[in-house]
Amino acid sequence: MFSGIQGLLNRSKKLKGSVVLMHKNVLDINAIKSAKSATGILRGAAGVVSDLVGNSVDTLTCCVGRSVALWLISATAADGNGHGKVGKKTYLEGIITSIPTLGAGQCAFDIHFEWDSDMGIPGAFLIQNHMQLEFFLVSLTLEDIPNHGTMHFSCNSWLYNYKNYEKDRIFFANETYIPSETPGPLVSYREAELQTLRGNGTGKRKECDRIYDYDVYNDLGKPDSSENLARPVLGGSVTYAYPRRGRTGRKPTKKDPNSEKPSDNFYVPRDENFGHLKSSDFLTYGVKAVSRNFLPLLRSSFDLNFTPNEFDSFEDVRNLCEGGVKLHTDLLCKISPLPVLKEIFRTDGESVLKFSVPHVIRVSKSAWMTDEEFAREMIAGVNPCLITCLKEFPPQSNLDPSIYGDQSSKITKQHLEINLEGFTVDKAIEGKRLFILDHHDVFMPFLTRLNELKTTKAYATRTILFLKDDGTLKPLVIELSLPNSVEQRRGSISKVILPANLGVESTIWLLAKAHVIVNDSCYHQLISHWLNTHAVIEPFVISTNRNLSVLHPIYKLLFPHYRDTMNINALARESLINAEGVIEQSFLGGKYAMEISSAAYKNWVFPDQALPTDLIKRGMAIKDSSSPNGLRLVIKDYPYAVDGLEIWNAIETWVREYVLLYYVTDDAVKKDIELEAWWKEVVEKGHGDLKDKAWWPKLHTREELIRSCSTIIWIASAFHAAVNFGQYPYGGFILNRPTLSRRLIPEKGTPEYEEMAKNPQKAYLRTITPKYQALVDLSVIEILSRHASDEVYLGQRDNPNWTSDSRAIEAFKKFGKRLEEIETKISERNHDPNLKNRTGPAELPYTLLLPTSETGLTFRGIPNSISI
Repeated sequence: MFSGIQGLLNRSKKLKGSVVLMHKNVLDINAIKSAKSATGILRGAAGVVSDLVGNSVDTLTCCVGRSVALWLISATAADGNGHGKVGKKTYLEGIITSIPTLGAGQCAFDIHFEWDSDMGIPGAFLIQNHMQLEFFLVSLTLEDIPNHGTMHFSCNSWLYNYKNYEKDRIFFANETYIPSETPGPLVSYREAELQTLRGNGTGKRKECDRIYDYDVYNDLGKPDSSENLARPVLGGSVTYAYPRRGRTGRKPTKKDPNSEKPSDNFYVPRDENFGHLKSSDFLTYGVKAVSRNFLPLLRSSFDLNFTPNEFDSFEDVRNLCEGGVKLHTDLLCKISPLPVLKEIFRTDGESVLKFSVPHVIRVSKSAWMTDEEFAREMIAGVNPCLITCLKEFPPQSNLDPSIYGDQSSKITKQHLEINLEGFTVDKAIEGKRLFILDHHDVFMPFLTRLNELKTTKAYATRTILFLKDDGTLKPLVIELSLPNSVEQRRGSISKVILPANLGVESTIWLLAKAHVIVNDSCYHQLISHWLNTHAVIEPFVISTNRNLSVLHPIYKLLFPHYRDTMNINALARESLINAEGVIEQSFLGGKYAMEISSAAYKNWVFPDQALPTDLIKRGMAIKDSSSPNGLRLVIKDYPYAVDGLEIWNAIETWVREYVLLYYVTDDAVKKDIELEAWWKEVVEKGHGDLKDKAWWPKLHTREELIRSCSTIIWIASAFHAAVNFGQYPYGGFILNRPTLSRRLIPEKGTPEYEEMAKNPQKAYLRTITPKYQALVDLSVIEILSRHASDEVYLGQRDNPNWTSDSRAIEAFKKFGKRLEEIETKISERNHDPNLKNRTGPAELPYTLLLPTSETGLTFRGIPNSISI
């Protein structure tokens, strides 16, 4: 009898656990805005955040009590319907203060589950929040599970009151299963959670929703405000092809039923919008504050003539960071209640706005003017991914001649051979010594409309360069082309400008270089940066969450590389790429900026985004099995390519080791139903305007899966870092990377020509970005070039328990060690005097692909994701 009673007692066991939560308002922008000291002086953001964290923890511990209920679900024992058995409801208990791993603003609670022996091993849990306020659920850890040990559940999700959900929220243990290997009792839960994340495709999304769905870019314009602010819908048509963005379901505008009405609060799935938690929110709120508050105030200052809109000299431009910009006191008083702006711009005194010193002029103030630096930045600047090896002469256009006429280059061999150091053009091409930065086809179709704008006068440019014996590039010629509009003739009218060091010809050469850089700045921002990273990755984010369970190995592989991307993209649609947004105000494309981006997307090819493929396609590398990376670079000292190939190979090696853990054969890839659905949606919905392209991988083999995942990770991490975090270091000095051109090259006999001859600086400044637009540009790119204090870098995870698979963890550690070795090698290369392109005349080492970084404007660091 005693043994029977003892047996009954042993059947029930208390499983001890700890739940980590975080309160909503750890970093609330409204709290920051209103927080002032007793003397009325705004405190630093860090101090405000510290106070808020303490208050939020106190509030949370008072409120939780029995307001949060959990149920464990078995992964090994099923009920009569085949679903995992659900344990008894339990509640959070007392607060734990002894967990050393708690992050800022986090607090932990004890919890005990009643768990009978016949319930098996837990694999998931349900949770209900009975409070009115949402909170952030960080994790659940269970201890001493019989026949298992410790179990981790990484949650990282917002929980609203349970009445907001049709089904109770569910979280799975950090196990990894392809669909066919999922424990039977968890299969239905796995499928149901994915269905919840897909939603039904109808209705306006609410803040608490976690639904991922697709839509076109139909929210950039404001047709109800003005006809001039209407913008075409991007995506869903042959004319305006584009990747898809996250669906919000807002109402259409009154004047255009195909356009969605913009609003101040853009929906993104709740867990994509960390909101008031992360220090990176401080940066994104900074962008909002600049767009909504600072820029309108600044505009009014210029409208009231408080500040002249023209720079008077190059020294005047340098004063943006060395002495500051004098603004009217009334403007500074209006800015002063906005600590985000004061933190970013570091206002000194009552009438000065002062920026950071851009890296490109920290050592030399004039190196930016040299031909050597102009050329070096094509391979080690902020847009080092466009230069190509010249394969034919003269350069040809791919524009349709039936529409645009003959767009062939007017550059002759004689133009080149003047400075070709004894080579003929044919010999230089044969020896792979000629290169071209070709912006002609991108801008020519838009030039007529662009040059009709009041503030724009631009060319479509081609620049040809020569590879010297010392490994550096020398510009040989710049071609500036305009559409031929005389008597409705087609084709182009071109100026061919040669290098010059003296007299008015040297000023013309400097202006020609400025027009090239204006083309390049626009191409970089709209295509290399926005389109080829932010926009093209969002469909992968959406499809991954809709089709790959959190239990799926590929979900676990890719998830860190999606962090904050939908959030920052929504912010961009709200403030940066929208009608009259920052890009339209301060870059060449103006109101046609996103149309230029759309036109470029038609030529986007997913497999070509892999760095080795890209380099080969541009003629910058040749396959060579004897080389360490399997490629031989045509320019040996090509900093972006040299560093990038090492990062690429580390990524691909890690992905290969990881994928092969779960897919032993190609057949296993083919039979993975979630993987099939994921890729089908990426191609047919996310990138639906290109769905019929033959270049899409089929994803039927392990190699296709490895290459595709490596490419996604490369785009979201290293490639984005290479084209983003150099924006302010190079472009913060507007003379080095102007974003607008307002005058064409003056013709002899005109007053502008005489001015150019007498005052070259004034001619240059009247051609490029004026003061107001420069301040708009600098205000934003300084924020976008910064790292947040909670950034997670390539080779790192924000949770060491992201998987229970020790094999995967070991492979990931090897990845991290490879990146550490690469970082050392990059630093060594930057100190090698024989590698002249590593630093150049500006004495600015190429550090953008160093994997790690500190907080702030560091000009280095590869975050895991497109998070800013």
